[in-house]
Amino acid sequence: MSHWPRPTTADIGLRAFSNSPNNLMVEAALGMQNILMTKDSINELNNHIRHNSQWNVSIESDENDLCYDMLLVNWLDEVLYRCEVHQQWLVDCQISVSYSAGKLNLQAQVSWIDSTLVTREIEIKAVTSHELLFEKVLSQQEITSEWSEVPNFQGPGWYCDVIFDI
Repeated sequence: MSHWPRPTTADIGLRAFSNSPNNLMVEAALGMQNILMTKDSINELNNHIRHNSQWNVSIESDENDLCYDMLLVNWLDEVLYRCEVHQQWLVDCQISVSYSAGKLNLQAQVSWIDSTLVTREIEIKAVTSHELLFEKVLSQQEITSEWSEVPNFQGPGWYCDVIFDI
């Protein structure tokens, strides 16, 4: 696991770390899902039939300034939308991010279960851009945490912070 809930003043946050932007998108989505569900539901995920789909999101972006942070917000919004509207609870995924014709595109091969089988602990109303970070960590660079619940980590890699409105 490379994602940790982090405290905020009124809502709930998440910090995730991974070796690439693609895998960071995966870690953030799985971290968000873990925040939402009860411990019993986490333990029972593998007891349910999985389905496979492809989910896509994209944003307009400049090739010289790829907006991974806003792509992350759109991706997490899509995961919440699929859960609420289509009853598809994300369990696992592989992500590919590419740039083409002025857009940053995310294609996800996802495994999901029926969301009615998952008991939720909280409800996320929105993914916010407040305190949003999506940054590269250089080799030997250490990212320190101001929260006891979140460990420090050392690069190379990528990390993100995202706050959810609950």
